[in-house]
Amino acid sequence: MSLPHAILTALLEKPSSGLELTRRFDKSIGYFWSATHQQIYRELGRLEEAGLIRALPSEAPVRGQRKQYEVLPAGSAELARWVDESQDPKPQRDALLLRIRAAAVVGPQGLGGELRRHLDLHREQLGTYEAIEAKDFPPGRDGAEDRLRRLVLRGGIALETFWLSWLEEAIAEVQDLEGAEGADGADGAEGPPGGA
Repeated sequence: MSLPHAILTALLEKPSSGLELTRRFDKSIGYFWSATHQQIYRELGRLEEAGLIRALPSEAPVRGQRKQYEVLPAGSAELARWVDESQDPKPQRDALLLRIRAAAVVGPQGLGGELRRHLDLHREQLGTYEAIEAKDFPPGRDGAEDRLRRLVLRGGIALETFWLSWLEEAIAEVQDLEGAEGADGADGAEGPPGGA
């Protein structure tokens, strides 16, 4: 996904100022596509230059007044084109997984605490997603837009559930290794994704 398409999506949902857009990113799209406020403002300028969005006219421009942006037909067409194109999954890049791989070489000392910290963070994120689902998707709210938005949220819930399960397994494994005195934990086995 790209930031321009995330912004087009958000503006089609609701015309917004740059500040409103950054706040909305923090509460929704930002859960799966993060961007800094500076990146969002920069991209708004590029989209406006490209003729994909425009600032809504203001009756009495006041210095410091926030511009409200809306998507133009060319922006809607670009978003529809992008939705229709194919894209391969991106390779996984996760520092925690790399740290575990490094621990196979230097030992797991201290790794258990970091895994437990990640477990707490993922529990918190799952709670946030579940609260959003309860608040924003009550029974009977099943219009096409709501169903697709909820599908994204359910993806986030499923990912957090996976991380909780995997982290509990990883914590148990590391505790077992830390408790095994004299065991070096290296058996020479190779193969993806943990292998050489």
